[in-house]
Amino acid sequence: MKDTIAYLKYPIGQFVCPEEITKQDIGAWISVLEHFPNRLETLVSSLNDAQLDTAYRPEGWTVRQVIHHLSDSHLHSYIRFKWALTEDKPVIKYYYEQLWAALEDAKTAPIAMSLLHLKATHIKLVYLLKGLDPTDLNKYFIHPEHTEAVVLKKNIGIYAWHSNHHFAHIENLLKRKGWL
Repeated sequence: MKDTIAYLKYPIGQFVCPEEITKQDIGAWISVLEHFPNRLETLVSSLNDAQLDTAYRPEGWTVRQVIHHLSDSHLHSYIRFKWALTEDKPVIKYYYEQLWAALEDAKTAPIAMSLLHLKATHIKLVYLLKGLDPTDLNKYFIHPEHTEAVVLKKNIGIYAWHSNHHFAHIENLLKRKGWL
């Protein structure tokens, strides 16, 4: 049972960053980010409210909460990129994603607004990322949770993984329920 819970929580495993991040890694990650909003919309567009309000795992968020979380989280990531590119080693603002997901909008709002917001955020993010040079990619921000320096080229990989991670949560639920 423990393996099943671990799989439901991390269906694609946890993010593992290559020791040396190559141009090919960055290109592949940017491609994930570029296509993710449309892939997600295709996956969830036919779901009804009951399906959207189904948790992807025991004690997990509903599909609706995951979609709103993706919109919130990826906007934060976009802003973190901008801070790192315009400030010297900024300490970013931490937010409590569990508390954000418990807010009324995350639990009840239509997903269309977060899908649209996610598309706009990714269009801007991908445009920004495609224009970065190696010096930019090596800039970083400080995450206050672990006082860890997060290099921008690694953050691209983290958010490509984050996209695929939550996509897999939803896709696996839909397959288990026979909705896909």
